[in-house]
Amino acid sequence: MPVQKVLVVDDSKTELLALTQLLQKNGLSVKTAENADEAMRRLDQEKPDLILMDVVMPGQNGFQLTRTISRNPRYADVPIIMCTSKNQETDRVWGMRQGARDYITKPVDAGELIAKIKALR
Repeated sequence: MPVQKVLVVDDSKTELLALTQLLQKNGLSVKTAENADEAMRRLDQEKPDLILMDVVMPGQNGFQLTRTISRNPRYADVPIIMCTSKNQETDRVWGMRQGARDYITKPVDAGELIAKIKALR
């Protein structure tokens, strides 16, 4: 099933805007959340086809939220791509162990992100 609805979770309004514009330009519907609580509310409202997850956020971080979502039977089938400035291999491995399907570092390469999204189909 092709990805159509994306939830972007990031505490940076600049990143949210940039990612939203990029995804919408590629024909995707986008919802945003600035923290874990808001992300869970958005998930309850409407289940997305994909979640783009920042790591460094106040409160619950992206690794913790990814683990919470991927272990919840209601959302376990929603792929998560970590989208973060944390560029160490150990961060990537940890993100994948928490349930992320893929990992991309900021600044986001538009072509790489769209290719990863299309590869999820």
